[in-house]
Amino acid sequence: MAERKPAIKYTSKQFTTIKHDLINYAKRYYPNEFRDFSANSFGSLMLDSVAYVGDILSFYLDYQVNESFLSTAIEYDNVIKLAKQLGYDAALSPASYGILTFFVLIPASNGAPDYNYAPVLKRGSKFSSTTGKIFTLLEDVVFGNIEKNQITVGNVDSETGTPVNYAIRVRGQAISGELAIQEEVITGYEKFRKVNVLGDNITEIVSVTDSEGNPYYEVDYLTQNTIYVPLINRNEDKNTVPNILKPIAVSRRFTVTKEREKIILQFGFGSNENEEEVLDPGNVLLNQHGKKYITDDSFDPAALIKTDKLGISPSDTVLTIIYRINSSDDTNAAANTITQVVENDMDFGNSQTLSQASIATTRDSLEVVNEDPFVGDIPFPSSDEIKLRAFGAYAMQNRIVTKEDFIAATYGMPSNFGAIKKVNVAQDSDTFKQRNINMYVLSADANDKLATASITIKNNLKTWISRYRMINDTIDILDGRIINLGIVFKFAAFSNVDKYTALEIAKNDLQDFFVNRRGYDIGEPFSITDIFAVLKNSSAVLDVIDVSVSVKTGGLYSTTNFNVGENTSSDNRKIFIPTDSCFEIKYPDSDILGEVV
Repeated sequence: MAERKPAIKYTSKQFTTIKHDLINYAKRYYPNEFRDFSANSFGSLMLDSVAYVGDILSFYLDYQVNESFLSTAIEYDNVIKLAKQLGYDAALSPASYGILTFFVLIPASNGAPDYNYAPVLKRGSKFSSTTGKIFTLLEDVVFGNIEKNQITVGNVDSETGTPVNYAIRVRGQAISGELAIQEEVITGYEKFRKVNVLGDNITEIVSVTDSEGNPYYEVDYLTQNTIYVPLINRNEDKNTVPNILKPIAVSRRFTVTKEREKIILQFGFGSNENEEEVLDPGNVLLNQHGKKYITDDSFDPAALIKTDKLGISPSDTVLTIIYRINSSDDTNAAANTITQVVENDMDFGNSQTLSQASIATTRDSLEVVNEDPFVGDIPFPSSDEIKLRAFGAYAMQNRIVTKEDFIAATYGMPSNFGAIKKVNVAQDSDTFKQRNINMYVLSADANDKLATASITIKNNLKTWISRYRMINDTIDILDGRIINLGIVFKFAAFSNVDKYTALEIAKNDLQDFFVNRRGYDIGEPFSITDIFAVLKNSSAVLDVIDVSVSVKTGGLYSTTNFNVGENTSSDNRKIFIPTDSCFEIKYPDSDILGEVV
């Protein structure tokens, strides 16, 4: 007798369709055993239960499949992980960079500054903003550099008029956050060991060292065993080139996985007993047993260690992890807000021969201020932003050829170097620079408004993209211009809606659109039709009568001059903009005004 094959519809996934198929199945194969299909019967309860379970299983099956692909994923953490697979590392905790200005008073000797009391403010000194955000000095600040520093008379003797002390003004680079230390006890040997770094808002891992003093180095992938370290340049050009980059092979290395809630360090599966052998590129002989000839083979400059252990995993030791952490989600700071000294680490050279009272006076006289805003931190990118940037990073393939490659590389810069909010790339129009590329960038200030990127961020970006650009490309990184717009609209409201209520609803809809849903890129034209579309979809608007757009300048707005009328299209639908400028509605509450007629 042939085997009976039940008629099963595998396309039924919902509760109603599954139950319908089950009823038909029971009627077809069990006509005598199962006859009661009424809604209150026990058999109906069983059918409902099976259909319920089938509906749940179908939902989670579809959900898991969708979460396996970047284009359909919804969960934020899954989007981050899938983007990482495509080569894009989302900037979840960016740091802000800027320049701090320092002032100290040094005593006078015979009417002239006594530079013996000019200190060196050591890197690692901490400062605070008026809102309590911590910032750390990234470099030693030398007050005794006579050629570079500004010096002026501080105080004079009221009787003789001779200077009592002098004020020295120096500038130094600083970064948001402070250093934290975690000691992780490692017992035994474990392949591909993972270590969780404790804390929130971690921007970077500064160093990892075991109890034997062996350093571990961060790499992009465990297969990469070569890093570049800066060495002090002692040649004649040391004033213009302070450091020399030297490639070194590292057997102790780790990768960093960033998630919203934690940072994970992962090591390889090598052990201390099988110390890795450095490959000699000059030796072309290959270990090919049974062959008496040499075949051609490519040489990877990122893999200089002859092993497949993917790095040494720490065992039976204590790892000291030093990392930078921020005390606040928002690390930006407005100008003239970083004014407090938290930790003052000064070096006076041969302090034993100097007056301790004068040293204490100089140390206590230190003042700090940020004359320019600290920028670089941007809010968490949305899932859609991460998806688009990940696709761009995957298409870039670690090289820059097209305009989209430049933009993807810029957005892919590690967060500890600062973050770029907007970027655009254009060919230089100068006939003498036909191969030159102009890159226009903007960052964000403490209020998430567009701001000029700091010099430090632009220098970091220059170093970052130099890894991928073509050797004959020349790039100028320039500040983008900000054009602040104001909107005035007139509309007719429904007769059953109060005019003040209608105006409030229409204004809120426009504010929500331009704040939460619509942001313009550098060089992107402003669409006036967007305003009409939002107002016509507003629940209180019967008809849109007029819309006008103007430029806001002066005061808290940008000083960029821009003529709206000359740059509006003939059909009054778009306002065009130069490739180096970006539209922004800075203060939606006051920049969007309406009138009910």
